Amino acid sequence: MKYIYDIRLIFDFVFSLGARLWELTGLPLWLYSQIKIVVIGSILLGVISLAVMFLIWLERRLSAHFQSRIGPNRVGWQGSLQAVADIVKLLAKENITPANADVVVYLLAPMVVFAAAFMAYIALPVAPRLVVNNFSLGILYILSISSLGVIGILMAGWSSNNKYSLIGGMRSAAQMISYEIPLVLAVLSVIMMAGSLNLSEIVASQKNFFDWHIFRQPLAFLIYFVAATAEINRLPFDIPEAESELTAGFHTEYSGIRFGIFFLAEFANMMIVASIVTSLFLGGWHGFGFLPPIAWFLIKDAFTIFTLIWFRWTFPRFRMDQLMNLGWKILTPLALLNIFVTGIRMFIK
Repeated sequence: MKYIYDIRLIFDFVFSLGARLWELTGLPLWLYSQIKIVVIGSILLGVISLAVMFLIWLERRLSAHFQSRIGPNRVGWQGSLQAVADIVKLLAKENITPANADVVVYLLAPMVVFAAAFMAYIALPVAPRLVVNNFSLGILYILSISSLGVIGILMAGWSSNNKYSLIGGMRSAAQMISYEIPLVLAVLSVIMMAGSLNLSEIVASQKNFFDWHIFRQPLAFLIYFVAATAEINRLPFDIPEAESELTAGFHTEYSGIRFGIFFLAEFANMMIVASIVTSLFLGGWHGFGFLPPIAWFLIKDAFTIFTLIWFRWTFPRFRMDQLMNLGWKILTPLALLNIFVTGIRMFIK
């Protein structure tokens, strides 16, 4: 089944028509460019926010099923409006700032965390022509910009003037450094096979089912999946939060909508990880012909997100020493070995 319409072509037509109409006003074109960026950003933010609201409901319902309990079922059908009620509650709650906090850093921290997650979506291709900016170094950009989130977490922990928050921030930095290395090495093996850093080209190289890198690079897939789960602080790797030890860790002193922004960033990061897994290992938008490309991408995304949720409500939390050992003593050597074997295979060919 072929695309009946091309969403990117529609956007291009609308913005080119808007540019011509803008020229008639005599106003400078750079101002129109800024307005165009704001419009695209607003659309992207709206889509992400709606997706996060759905994921919050989905995770709460799935966790209830996994634990043989009811879960949210009062607000809306099967609790479908519970996330909306939670957002209204967070907006209505008072934002409390600790008396001895570093106010500027404290206020900027949640914005930095969310901005790092939000900016990564710019380079994600969800269909052949549906990507905000098709960077030639797309995967490198996403990995780089996503890693800035740890700076926001450190800012939150340091500025809160709370020992538990500080420990959570330091743990996050240690976790980030430990798992960024095997994560990048796992991605590097896929880049070697595809011969490109452009995500659209990496997806295009997986056109046939058995060309999907989950079959050609199964070890890289496992390493990336585990390391990425640790990168976004999801159980069993939520050491920076660790409610039983640190009473929520780096965001202990945050309330109201500021806490909600951290929560939004966590789910936004989960969607980024799922999209990268889909693009690098599951063939991206490629499917079996009877659905449009964007549908195949979203189906694979949904399956990956379900697996991440399943992980969270199945495995117990690691200890800090176990977390470090897994990253440095197991995942990193395996990732290096995988690159070595991949290089030999490519050389023999």
